[in-house]
Order: sequence, then C-alpha cells, then structure tokens
Amino acid sequence: MIQNLTEHDREHLQEALGKSGQKVTPQREAVFTVLLAERDHPTVDEVFQRAREVMPGVSLATVYNCLETFVGCGLVRQVNHERESTRYCPNLAPHAHFRDKETGRVHDIELPPEVIKSLRSILPPGFDSEVIEISFHGRAQAKDSPAN
Repeated sequence: MIQNLTEHDREHLQEALGKSGQKVTPQREAVFTVLLAERDHPTVDEVFQRAREVMPGVSLATVYNCLETFVGCGLVRQVNHERESTRYCPNLAPHAHFRDKETGRVHDIELPPEVIKSLRSILPPGFDSEVIEISFHGRAQAKDSPAN
C-alpha cells in the first residue's frame, strides 16, 4: 500500500519544483509518492500502474510529464541499462547500481565518501565531475556458493 508523502518529502518536492518555476499538483504529488514508496527503480509503465492505484484518472502522458519534470529539477535521476526501459531513481546521493540479470531488479549500492574522492582523483587535470554513474551487472550468488 502506498503511503502519503511525509511533510519533509512534500517540502522537498515543493522546494525543488519551485526553484524551476513549477508548482506542486496532485498528479506530481501522486507520482512522487509512488517513486518514494518502494525505491525499486521503476520504469514509467510501473510508475503509471502504481500511480493509478493512488489516482485512478491519471494518464500515461501525465506520468511521463511528471517524471520529465522531476528529472529536470533534480528530484530523480534516470537510470539506463543498455536497451532496456529507462528507470527512475529518487536516491540523489552518490551511489552505484547493481542490475540483477535474472530478475531485472536494480539495487542501490552506497559509495563511501573515500571511494567518491578516489574516483574524482583519477580525472584528467582541470576536470571535475558533476555526476558519477557506476553500474554493476550480474546475478545473485547461490547461497551455498563461495563468494568471489
């Protein structure tokens, strides 16, 4: 069951949209609620299906527009894996992704600050990164197999 936004999340939504000249609408609030509910990197179709549970009349075009607006104002980021559908991630902290080839699920991997610092240190002189995107692809190991 999808819960309503917390006051903190609602303020975050309002602030981010306001900075880009946008307003909070019931549709945007519903889509943002869906993204925060499971944090499982849903595709637009998955967001649409979940949003219809919260707001039955919402259209697929509205969900696309909400997601595009959220990406544009920095509320979520797009996660792309090869030729698969774009997924949406509300975790804006520096992190990597692991895509399970068996299930298609995408998992967040926390990157400690020292790893981020080390990655930035290998950039060419005079360059700084705005975003670091690291993706791992593989399968869950069987419980009785040794770790690699």
